[in-house]
Amino acid sequence: MNNPILPPATIGILGSGQLGRMLALSARQMGYRIHVLSPDHDSPTGQIADKEYTASYDDLDTVREFARGVDVVTYEFENVPAATATACEQFAPLRPGAQALHISQNRLREKQFFADNGLPVTPFTAVNSLTDLQNGLTQIGTPAILKTAASGYDGKGQQFIHRPEDAAAAWEKVGKRPSILERFVEFERELSVVGARGLDGRFVHYGVIENNHHNHILDISVAPANLPSTVAADAIAIADTVMAALDVVGVLTVELFLISNGRFRLNEIAPRPHNSGHLTIDACVTGQFEQQLRAICGLPLGDTGYRKPAAMANLLGDLWLEENHHSDTEAQSQSVKSAKSVARNPNWTAVFAHQDLHLHLYGKHEARPGRKMGHLTALAADTQAAKALVQTVREEIKGD
Repeated sequence: MNNPILPPATIGILGSGQLGRMLALSARQMGYRIHVLSPDHDSPTGQIADKEYTASYDDLDTVREFARGVDVVTYEFENVPAATATACEQFAPLRPGAQALHISQNRLREKQFFADNGLPVTPFTAVNSLTDLQNGLTQIGTPAILKTAASGYDGKGQQFIHRPEDAAAAWEKVGKRPSILERFVEFERELSVVGARGLDGRFVHYGVIENNHHNHILDISVAPANLPSTVAADAIAIADTVMAALDVVGVLTVELFLISNGRFRLNEIAPRPHNSGHLTIDACVTGQFEQQLRAICGLPLGDTGYRKPAAMANLLGDLWLEENHHSDTEAQSQSVKSAKSVARNPNWTAVFAHQDLHLHLYGKHEARPGRKMGHLTALAADTQAAKALVQTVREEIKGD
């Protein structure tokens, strides 16, 4: 392989949350150095990094200084400004790549990319005004979902529309911002495929992962998903098509809805390691974060085989909070709510009482409702046993 980036080279990470942290931990293990840039100080990634740049992504002078000091740049979230990516590319390779970043930053561009590549999507249309929305509902029908085109995640920036007369209220609630209207998908299951593609175009994957969400936030993932082999192969082929069309170098995840008769609708992509892939850290020969490093550094891709079936459960800030943490006074500030809410330390001893159960905490200083603070991964003889274990232990760790 031509000119691989070998330890002790320096990996640059744009973004400093838990994904960057787990990438940095893998990099440390492999002998790489880590520089990170984000607006935050003492961040989850910064706690692991050799150097933490605390600056706005729009501070291009600091961005260039950051990029000059690394051998390759990657990103742990999609909302990196285009100018930031361009500034980095002047000094170091940017991987998975600017095209994947550009497409994934905007839901309308994303859906149009899927359609242009013959991939299965629900009917959709662009919305830039209330008139567009009303016309779109006439075209697509109800129920439908209105989503802001940019900056939405974990259900944020989305409005469900049951009836055409709900259009005006939905348009107000998304802030009258450029949006996409999609026909609601009746689905059987939510699935993801975490894949990786090397500099040489080789594609590997972790099979199909089944996901359960609660309040629009990923709750539990299990792998491998219980699917007929032909259905699983179709999902994997979709991921391969997406990665090749975007010329991705690195890890990318596709999220899919399984509908009737083993068919799919492609929901969205994430050009990075993914929450649903966290179980690969403990369950697979090569976890998704080591795989990301292998790909962006031009190394041979690792073995994606599973040691055992696995389940992952997110640990949200609610575990640290009183049951009655929600304030009755709407005018009270969020900071005051949080201060009144923190009341418990989780009972971590419940985790360590079990074999093949693994705790990952993200180094975040403040627990808030819905905030991802860590996760549990269980390995077992089958996915049902693994899922039951993470659910049981997550209840047990609710301390006093």
